[in-house]
Amino acid sequence: MARSVEEHWPGDPGDLGGLVVTRYGHGLATRRIEVVEAAHPVPDRAGREAARRIVGLVEPLGRADLVLCLISGGGSALLTLPAAGVTLEDKQAVNRALLTAGATISEMNTLRKHLSAIKGGRLAAAAAPARVVSLLISDVPGDDPAVIASGPTVADPTSFADARAVLDKYAIAAPAAVREHLAAAADETPKPGDPRLENSEVHLIATPGASLAHAAADARAAGVEPLILGDSLEGEARELGALHGAMARSRLDDGPLVILSGGETTVTLTEAGLRGGRGGRNTEYLLALAIALDGAPGVHAIACDTDGIDGSEDNAGALIAPDSLARAKAAGLDPRARLADNDAYGFFQALGDLVITGPTLTNVNDFRALLISAV
Repeated sequence: MARSVEEHWPGDPGDLGGLVVTRYGHGLATRRIEVVEAAHPVPDRAGREAARRIVGLVEPLGRADLVLCLISGGGSALLTLPAAGVTLEDKQAVNRALLTAGATISEMNTLRKHLSAIKGGRLAAAAAPARVVSLLISDVPGDDPAVIASGPTVADPTSFADARAVLDKYAIAAPAAVREHLAAAADETPKPGDPRLENSEVHLIATPGASLAHAAADARAAGVEPLILGDSLEGEARELGALHGAMARSRLDDGPLVILSGGETTVTLTEAGLRGGRGGRNTEYLLALAIALDGAPGVHAIACDTDGIDGSEDNAGALIAPDSLARAKAAGLDPRARLADNDAYGFFQALGDLVITGPTLTNVNDFRALLISAV
């Protein structure tokens, strides 16, 4: 995004400058905009220092200045600036707990906003009265700007009470400083109508729905009828995989057909998974899907995170085919045991069916396609 701004900047290049933070290994060379790499999905000191510097850059600005904010999925972890009294280590502990508990992205970001000095509209408030223009690539169900990267330039409709409810819902034993900060509720996020945000505007420039629409157009051009289930499917990855498997089996006579969907599922780690299971939500979805399909003829599937990283592994996702379970049996793999252990990565790695793209440098959430051939 930063490189594209430099390439298309209409004015004097000398007027352009700034700082962006992205995931380790995802940076590109730029001329005027500094790129800092930091950790994702659990934040680190590099992200904290980058966030602190960004706030420092916008605070002195006046009404004649323009702040162009380039925001995409992953920003919640990358742009981390703990609220007063909360440490980076506190936020890391909460992030890890949320990731393993199966919390939705909206729930995670509600909590993140209320432990932050930059999220939930605080960045735009710090930049006021400068003009703030945010260009957003959505990776969240529903494309809510207040949820994308925890909405650093968008008014926040959630409250400290909502954040406390997330902790309670998942029985997260948060550090004492986190509990005390949420209980005090001393510095609420900017709400709709806050005058500090009156000079802030938001534009969605890429969305999961658009990616599915383009995939559907490609399918039609290839003579395959597309069925789009939606771009905001949530829930447990393994449960959605089982559901889609049953759906595909009921449509075996309808091919050629491709069933498309997007969204962001969750994975609740089992005890075995916590001890060493590997795999993100897309591989777990596919493993459950393969079990549900049970070798159904003519069905192939792919599920990938569009940023090229499924969870915290090196793959974007994986593939399955009608012979996936047969090949697994021949290799001595037990798919149900691997699913129970949250080890979908190991399963597909053994089959050679991981999809490894490297960083795609964009992120419009997960992409899933089930192709049912004519039989």
